[in-house]
Order: sequence, then C-alpha cells, then structure tokens
Amino acid sequence: MFAIAAFLIFSIALFGAAWYVWVVPRNEEARILESRLRGARAAVRTQKDRGGADLTLRERRGSLAFWGDFVSWLGVVNRLQVVIQQANLTYRAADVAALSIGIAVVSWLVLSLFIPIQALRLLFALFLGSGPILYIMRKRAARLSKFEDQLPDAIDLFTRTMRAGHNIHSGLETIGEETSDPIRMEFRKVTEELALGSAIEAALHKMGDRVPIIDLKFFITGLILQRQTGANMVAVLENLSALIRERLNMARKLKAHTASQRFSAGLLCALPLVVGLGFWVQKPEYTRLLWTDPLGQKFFTYAIVSEILGILIIRKLSNVKV
Repeated sequence: MFAIAAFLIFSIALFGAAWYVWVVPRNEEARILESRLRGARAAVRTQKDRGGADLTLRERRGSLAFWGDFVSWLGVVNRLQVVIQQANLTYRAADVAALSIGIAVVSWLVLSLFIPIQALRLLFALFLGSGPILYIMRKRAARLSKFEDQLPDAIDLFTRTMRAGHNIHSGLETIGEETSDPIRMEFRKVTEELALGSAIEAALHKMGDRVPIIDLKFFITGLILQRQTGANMVAVLENLSALIRERLNMARKLKAHTASQRFSAGLLCALPLVVGLGFWVQKPEYTRLLWTDPLGQKFFTYAIVSEILGILIIRKLSNVKV
C-alpha cells in the first residue's frame, strides 16, 4: 500500500513538473501572440470600417481539429497536412488520421470474425486503415507527375516572354494565364502573393514547398539569381527546359523497354496468390491447416509477410528514377 501511494505521489509530482516546464512557456508565448493578433484584428476592423477588404489569412479547422491538436506534437499530422496540400486536396490532416484509425479498428473487429490469426488481422487492418493516406499519396503523385510534364512548356513560355523585354512578374503572369492546371494554379498563387506585397523570393520558395520537384527548384533558383545578379538567365532556362524534356523522354523509353520485365515481376508476385486460391477451391483440406493448426498459422503468417516484402522489393527495383 505504501509503495502504491509513493508511486502515485511521484507520478503526480513528475507530471506537475513536466506540465510546468512544457505548458507555462507555451502559455506565455500564446499570450504574446494573442496580444499581437489582437492588435492586427483591430487594424483589420479599422480597415473594414473604412471600406477596405479583409485580407487576413485564416486557417479552416475541421470537425476533428481537437485530434490534430492532441497528436500534433508527434509531427505526423503536420507532415500529412503538407502532403495533402501538395495533392491540392481540401482535407484536414486530423480528419484523415481519425478516419484511418477508425477504419483500422473497425476492420480489426470485423476480421476477428473470419481470421483467427492475430498477426494477419493486424496486417489487414493496417492495410485497410492506410487506404485514405494511400489515396492522398496517389493523388499527390499524379499531380506532381502532371506538373513535371507541363513544366518544360511553361519554362519556354517564360523565356519567350523574357526575350520580348518583359520582367519576371510579367513572365510569371503569362504562365498563370496561358497554361493549364496544375501549372496555372500554382503560378497564379505566386502572382496573387506578389500582388499582396510578398517578396518574389518568398513567393517562389512557397511554390517550391507546395510542388517538391527538383526541376522546379532549379527554375526558382535561376529566377532568384537573375533578380539578385542581373545576369541573363534566358539561355540557362532554355537549357533547363531541354534537359527536362530529355530526361522525361528517357524515362518513357526506359518504361517502354522494361515493360516485359515489369509484367514478369507482376506475374511472379501474383503466382503465389493464384496457386493458393486454386488449392483453396480444389482441395480445401490442404489449406485448412494453415489457419487451424498453430504451426500452420506461423507458416501462413510468414508466407504473407514474405510475399508483401517481395512485392515491395520488386516494385522498388522496377521503378528506376531518371
């Protein structure tokens, strides 16, 4: 009894010290920030009373924002929110995380009625729970791929505008008007930020964060160097456009030449599933031991984990980055 009381007292004291060290400085920072925001809101109200527009940028909080506040210290929600923004989706990271966890828990409960092996239930539950995140990653990859395909034409349009005697702002506006999404959307955001008084370096770096493509990083670096040094970057941008086209062309050729190998890899990965399904249909007594016998459950779990690892390794080997 004495040990339990001592443990409780020690735990309360430890949590109290942690709360003081962690929460009190943050509360002081929040108080200072709130006072600054109060002054900004007062200035905005004064501007609105004079007939001006409200230009304050506000974050839209989702219905499960408290979940994001609870786990934001892990950094997972922040990284997921960055991925969502790069995919140009309007979801909130807290909502997606809560949905994924809910799907995983429900899948675990439902699969417990059909799959007696706990390791397999956990594996399938994690796979089903990661569905929303996999969907976001797929949308992000498709958008970045489309952006990369359109980038050489956008660079050529920018260089022609620069050759005509226009400045960088006019070139960016031309890209935002004469191209298609997602190029047009991102460059319109840059021109809007410039119209609101943002520095061109900051606006370009924000676009680089929203679209993490190495070729776009080179384009942004070239523009910033041209602005800071006054050098003629038209030839450099033309070479960059040709280099991007050549790399994309090489990637397509590589994909075409390795089509048969990738098909063989897919067939090899699907072969154990097809054979297992065939045995389960034709001779169910052969496969019943895999989930009724304890040793069979271990072999079955090992086989599924090995199959997944093999698929991931073959996928990694077949996707060559150019």
